[in-house]
Amino acid sequence: MKFDPPLVPATLVRRYKRFLVDVELDSGEMITGSCPNTGSMLGLTAPGSRCYLTEHAGGTRKFRHALELVEADGTLVGINTARPNRLVEEAIEAGMIGSLGLYAERRREQKYGLNSRIDILLSDPERGRAYVEVKNVHFCRTPRLAEFPDSVTLRGAKHLEELGDMVEAGHRAIMVYLIQRDDIDRLRICHDLDPGYAAAFRRAMKRGVEACAIRCKITSEELCAESLVPVEEPDVNSVS
Repeated sequence: MKFDPPLVPATLVRRYKRFLVDVELDSGEMITGSCPNTGSMLGLTAPGSRCYLTEHAGGTRKFRHALELVEADGTLVGINTARPNRLVEEAIEAGMIGSLGLYAERRREQKYGLNSRIDILLSDPERGRAYVEVKNVHFCRTPRLAEFPDSVTLRGAKHLEELGDMVEAGHRAIMVYLIQRDDIDRLRICHDLDPGYAAAFRRAMKRGVEACAIRCKITSEELCAESLVPVEEPDVNSVS
């Protein structure tokens, strides 16, 4: 996926109220933009960080610019949580995630479980249904290791339980972690920051939920799914 129009380079001044950022453009102009990520963004909000923004011309948006990439640990990191679903769909189409590309039909945001929506629902006359949940990942505190989550996520734990329910109902269920950085070799479920999610993950794996992680290739011009990386957790079912 190429960024079109090109991203606008800037320097991060601060991120606040979860939804807002102040940045300094290379021209010296100070502007406020939106932040399309409501998570903690741990390690990605240091003032003075190089960053890149999308620019929306016209329309009814309150803020013309939105934060897209932040430089951290010497690499670019994607923070836009609206990107992962599309990137995972592209990975499925490219045959990157086992046999998921062989399903006849693919739909987005379908209702399931207890008042939830699955990110991607695959269906096929022969293969049945496959429920694909996507999580955005960008947290890294150990070189080459991504971790999820970077804060407590009750909603994420709930999704794992519902994926397990789908397996017990006779369907496939796949948890896909989309890592928006390219300095990563593996992903680990983060026990110390959210033991509840880690416990839910272990339960889901025992119930037959599958899991995989995808590393992205990122430049200021392009963002794309690059390759699978291992998920470091015992009893993880590999996607086939």
